[in-house]
Amino acid sequence: MLQFAKFVTIRAVLAVLTLVLVSFIVFSLMELVPGDCAERYIAFKNSQGAVITPADIQIERVRLGLDQPYVQRWGSWILNAFQGEFGDSCILRVNIAQLLGQKFWLSLGLCLSALFLAYAIAIPVGILAATSKNAALNNGLRLVSYLGLALPNFLLALMIMLFSTIMFGDSLTGLFSKEFRDAAWSYAKVKDFLGHAWLPVFILGWSATAFAIQTVRALMSDEVGKLYVTAAEARGVSGSKLLMRYPARHALSPIINSLGFDLNRIFNELPIVALILTLTEAGSLLIEALARSNDQQLAGAIIFMLTAAIVGINFVTDIILALTDPRIRRSIVG
Repeated sequence: MLQFAKFVTIRAVLAVLTLVLVSFIVFSLMELVPGDCAERYIAFKNSQGAVITPADIQIERVRLGLDQPYVQRWGSWILNAFQGEFGDSCILRVNIAQLLGQKFWLSLGLCLSALFLAYAIAIPVGILAATSKNAALNNGLRLVSYLGLALPNFLLALMIMLFSTIMFGDSLTGLFSKEFRDAAWSYAKVKDFLGHAWLPVFILGWSATAFAIQTVRALMSDEVGKLYVTAAEARGVSGSKLLMRYPARHALSPIINSLGFDLNRIFNELPIVALILTLTEAGSLLIEALARSNDQQLAGAIIFMLTAAIVGINFVTDIILALTDPRIRRSIVG
């Protein structure tokens, strides 16, 4: 028990240190962008017809605390970030926490749902592909997984939208119907959301499922032929009991450990899918902040929150692996 507590403590410290390091990188990138937040906001106001003087820029810089030393500003930013407070958007001039609000959680929910869908399909299908002797089945599953890897998510989204528009007159865009976009959450709104969210979840899970099938298949194929499986068969263990108790248990450990990586990969695909499907969530806000408005404060907040979610998932998966495999604990604490 003491060894496990030590393991959890070490992993928690490493998780916090990772977030601190990421915050430093994100904040530094925000600082390296030409022109600080005061200059970008004043330039934006100038484009709207306002008359701006150098004194106005200096006043804005002091108001935002940009006249303080770099380390002090980073320290304030990271302390506030750990409390979920990221200040105001550089361009939109609204509180970032309020601006993101439910949008980030909607994005995270879509990504996690896509991840769950991918592994709910990939684990049984990958095990079947690795253990089945049916050549037609194996080739069919291999073809489907190759198609998933070869067909980009954004192209799949365009194909589905075109087909739906031609056949049903509905492009299937957005996360809510018009009457529910600004309405308070209710049973009707949740039902409407689920009726729209299945499409981005399916599209985001498309390539993730194909990749996971290939991974599970490769890991299971490697484990099935090992001597400990043959020894178990000699002792009379067979069928699904043999597969789940021996090769699957060892093969799926790397899968669990890669959940954070896969979540990151799915979120990386979300902004493009969000643009195509006109989703109003954090993915579309990230594209807007990076490519259009150059709002580095908003972009940095989204990236930090995503990193925090990934680090949190990695921490949980490490604990799960430590509970199921003592070798993991020994590799960390000795």
